[in-house]
Amino acid sequence: MHMHWRVCLWVAESESMNARASAARLLDQVISGRRSLNDVLATGLQNIADGRERALVQELAYGTLRWYYQLDAMLQCLLNKPLKKRDSDLRCLLLAGLYQLARMALPSHVAVNETVQAARALDKAWATGLVNAVLRGYQRRMAQLETDLGDSPEALYAHPGWLIERLKQDWPDDWEAILQAGNQRPPLSLRVNQQQTTRADYLALLQREGIQATPLAHTLHGIKLEVPVPVNALPGFGAGLVSVQDAAAQQAAGLLELAPGLKVLDACAAPGGKTAHILETEPALASVTAVDVDERRQHLINDNLARLGLVARVLHANAAEPDSWCDGLNYDRILLDVPCSATGVIRRHPDIKLLRRPADIGSLVSRQAQLLRAMWPLLPAGGMLLYTTCSVLADENERQIGGFLEVHSDAVEQKIAASWGRPCTQGRQILPGEDDMDGFYFACMRKQF
Repeated sequence: MHMHWRVCLWVAESESMNARASAARLLDQVISGRRSLNDVLATGLQNIADGRERALVQELAYGTLRWYYQLDAMLQCLLNKPLKKRDSDLRCLLLAGLYQLARMALPSHVAVNETVQAARALDKAWATGLVNAVLRGYQRRMAQLETDLGDSPEALYAHPGWLIERLKQDWPDDWEAILQAGNQRPPLSLRVNQQQTTRADYLALLQREGIQATPLAHTLHGIKLEVPVPVNALPGFGAGLVSVQDAAAQQAAGLLELAPGLKVLDACAAPGGKTAHILETEPALASVTAVDVDERRQHLINDNLARLGLVARVLHANAAEPDSWCDGLNYDRILLDVPCSATGVIRRHPDIKLLRRPADIGSLVSRQAQLLRAMWPLLPAGGMLLYTTCSVLADENERQIGGFLEVHSDAVEQKIAASWGRPCTQGRQILPGEDDMDGFYFACMRKQF
């Protein structure tokens, strides 16, 4: 347990009072309202003008969700009686207060005082004494509270119990490493647009800007920043020199064996990172079609392509119903990056720990199978389908592909030989944190006749 690894983020006291109340409200929308953290932050941060205050709100939101199961276990010990349901925002403020004391390099008197004041900003002046008592109680009982975390796997590993059990079953030798990776801060990884510049030239450009970076292992065009920066601080970002993409996701384009004149379909394409990488890798493709069912996210594909100076046919459509959009066309290559549990990217999206439920897995597996069945007829003989997920669960990965191969006699797996990840019965898996990559699964299938 590394309870005292801390992050330094200092905001002057007068500025930060409402930042904590804002963070509590946003956390309440995720925890009680079951909304995604990305969506909540997209609207919630718009109203905060000060950059340091925005950074504090973001830090409190991400950090409190990342360590939720630990913080909640400690909070239950520190409260004399449970809070009423209508005070869920106050509960979130207390969790964020504990996060500041446990894991942020703030002077503890600042964390306590500002969190107490934030109760007033939530219109809960009656609770200032309670907030003070809980946070002072943590300071007094910290050592014992941390020792007691060992009594509960959820608290110890800061992940939901059902997921811990699934990982033990699927990865008996690796489950603890997967859980620890899920609690880490993710790196900011970039993909250099090879149509505009080289990795070496972009690294030199970063160095001139005083941004420390290194080449990403297992990639031709990947870069990892030593310290993340906002994308608008990246030189040439607006002009399309570079995109944000994890090293694991950067493997997809290379596995498609792209060549001039091929027709390519990216079947679940938003936000368009892999579509763009396909076009950057092979500019002489006959066509690239990007399909996504989520109209709200479809504009992200268009925005990404426009920024990078790339062109594809972008469709708002359900990939599982190709008759409605494909006009009888065949595609030589299909990238099927299916909706999944996202259990491989928890370090980037800690809200998954709370939002994902065991019952979701079965419906996701059904949706994935439906997409596979719908895509397969669109391939000609000799064509290839690349199936990918950002999951680490076997039901969504090797078992899904194994089941598909059993019932499709014209499908043959093309084994992936690579320097990254590990072979599965079918396909290849990168576990979260391996070579600092996200958790990702890949399987290549060729159509025989």
